[in-house]
This record gives sequence, structure tokens and C-alpha cells, in this order.
Amino acid sequence: MMSNREYDLLVRRGKLLGQVDGKLVDIGIKNRRITKIADEIADNADVELDAEGRLVSPPFVESHIHLDSALTAGEPRWNQSGTLFEGIEIWRDRKQNISIEDVKKRASATLKQQAEQGILFVRSHADVSELQLIALQALLEVREEVKNWMTLQVVAFPQDGIYSQPGNLALLERALQMGADAVGGIPHYELTREHGVNSVERIFELAAQYHKLIDIHCDEIDDEQSRFLEVVAACAIATGMGAKTTASHTTAFASYNNAYAFKLMGFLQRAQINFIANPLINITLQGRADTYPKRRGVTRVKELWQNGLNVSFGHDCIQDPWYSLGSGNMLDVAHMGVHVCQMTGLPEINACYEMVTINAAKTLHLHDYGVEVGNTASLLVLEENSCYDAIRLRRKPRYVIAQGKLLTHTQPEVTEWLEKT
Repeated sequence: MMSNREYDLLVRRGKLLGQVDGKLVDIGIKNRRITKIADEIADNADVELDAEGRLVSPPFVESHIHLDSALTAGEPRWNQSGTLFEGIEIWRDRKQNISIEDVKKRASATLKQQAEQGILFVRSHADVSELQLIALQALLEVREEVKNWMTLQVVAFPQDGIYSQPGNLALLERALQMGADAVGGIPHYELTREHGVNSVERIFELAAQYHKLIDIHCDEIDDEQSRFLEVVAACAIATGMGAKTTASHTTAFASYNNAYAFKLMGFLQRAQINFIANPLINITLQGRADTYPKRRGVTRVKELWQNGLNVSFGHDCIQDPWYSLGSGNMLDVAHMGVHVCQMTGLPEINACYEMVTINAAKTLHLHDYGVEVGNTASLLVLEENSCYDAIRLRRKPRYVIAQGKLLTHTQPEVTEWLEKT
């Protein structure tokens, strides 16, 4: 039955993200798109939501996660050392028994868990070091199945390296032919530095050939001699592909001496690549070989941000061989970022919120994102009215609107005092 109302959905009295004067607005949604933003909209809608002065934000963006391994913590065993490399060994054993149904079930459950917490855009890596490419096939199917409420990008990720095993390069290229959105790599896990350099150069060639984005696990190690970030920057400068290129983790950057780091920062400003830090897992995995003082294990987030480079935050893992915790809440990630990156000034806290929203959308190369007239109506009404309180309290959004439809409504937690104090 067709409605004769002007709007399908109206959000009333919301405070837009970035609105510095505190002015409240109404947001009109019709045919899945935002058609009007005004101080007050006189028309009615089929569904009306009163934001009551709360923050209206674009959705959270998960810029780095591994859905193929999500929800496998303890299978077949727990990571006792807490290291990246034991995690890789455990996953190598676990993936011998994966099936398309197994991956799809866990990935779909994780995406629903994320959506409840306001995440409507996700970039997931799929391990393509396995002959049948089961993880990739599963995530490509999930991408199609959730497209009406979630945008999922899939990165073809050679977990075991491109040149470390015969046939891995061919598997990577086949994954791109099957429809992966981006090409990935792990140069610091190749057998030699030369192989690592070759892998980065080959990634750029494949991305150009197949018109794909690039997202490389880069220097995810404490070794200050792991310097593949400079190779990524050089390739980005040479090809002009910086906006489509992402360096994930770059934890070794935190261990570089300052003379080299400052020189590299200049190259990075020329390259204009994107960066993803994963504070929860970076601070957990890195520094395991240190006694004291222990390194924080997170890349130079504040310095990259201060130098105008695009930085976003990701979860990386949710209950898997590398990180047995995690809830899918991007505000948990931002909260850890505030602490470990020492970004406690109010502008810095606001910047950490942008690292799980606006910056992350830029990393994913999204063009239809944000609470603006003409864009697809995907947005959140938070419980709070500021980024500061959102990160401080880390609660689920009150309303999640996905592609013009109300997807979830979470009742706020209420505590009743039973005795007078």
C-alpha cells in the first residue's frame, strides 16, 4: 500500500555530528535517501523518531576485521603466548576444517552483532592462502546476502605470504578474478626482505590490472628493521594510487628511531596513503618479547593525524586465535585509541571518534556516506549528545537506520536505586 505522506521516516530534534552551535535539526528520509535537513519539518512521516537532542552521526565504519576467523577463540586451542605468530599457527590448523557454511554462519553473526552497535560499513580480510578459497567464497556470498543493510568489502589477503608457498600468487590473482574488492599482502611475513619488496610491487600491479583497492598488513611486528612502509609509500607515489592504498597496523613505525621516522613522515605526506591502527589487538600482540619498559605496539597515530594523514581504527579480531575478546563495538576501539595513543585533549578525542566514522569511510573509499541531503539514509541516533560522552560511555546507539529503514532500536539501560543514600 502506497503512503501519501511526504517522508518515509523523520528524525526530529537531532544534533548533527560536527554541529558546533548545538542547533537541533529534523532529517527527512524518502525512498532510502535523505531528502531534507531543516530546523523544523512541518510534514509528517510513516515513522517518526524523536532524537531529543542526541547526537545524530553517520554510521560507524569497521575498516579492518577478519570475519573468516571471527568467533573461533579456543579452536582448536587457545593462544597461550599471545603472539601474532602463534595465532597464525593456530589459524593454519583451524582453517583445515573450515567450510563455506561454517564461515558464513560466524561472519553473519558477527555482522549482526556489529550492526546492533551502529556499524553499517565493514572491510573484512579473507585468507586466500588455502587452495579452495573457502573463506573468500563464503564472504563473497555474505556480501551479497547483507547488502540491503550492510556494505561489506572483502580483501583478498594471503595470510601465509605471496611468495612463501608455491601457488599463493596464483591463488591471490584468482581471488581478485572472483570478485574481491581489494588486494592485500603481508610483506613482513615473507621469507626474505627481497620477497617482501617484490610482494608489495606485485600488489600494486595487480590492483592496477584488476581495478582494485589496496590494503596491506604492513610491518605488524616490533622489529625496527621492518621497513616495508617506505616501499608502500614509494609505490603509491610512483603510481598515483595513494588514495586507494591503505597500510594496516604499521606497528614497527612505533619502534623506528626518530631520525628515520621524521624522514619517512615526509614521504608519507607525499604518498597520501591511508592508515589503519587496531589499538585493542596492537597493544595486546606487540611487545611480547619485551621485558620492561614494554612498547605500546601501536603505530604513531597522533603524529600521522597531526601531519594531516588519514588514520582510522579497526577491531582486527573478534574472539579468534589472535584476540579472544572483542564485542564489535567501535567505541571500545576508539576508547582504547584515546588511551594508548595519549589523545586525551578534547579535539583529539573528537578525532578518535572520526577515526571510526568519517576517516574510516575515506579509507574504504566510500562516496555515498554522511548525513547530507542526497546521500543514502544510513545514520545513527546515539544515547549521548557529544563524541566525548559517546567514547566515555560506549553504549549502543538508540536507533540504527540502514538505507532508509529503521534497523535496530536499543532501549537504554536503566538502574533503579532500591535504598536511599
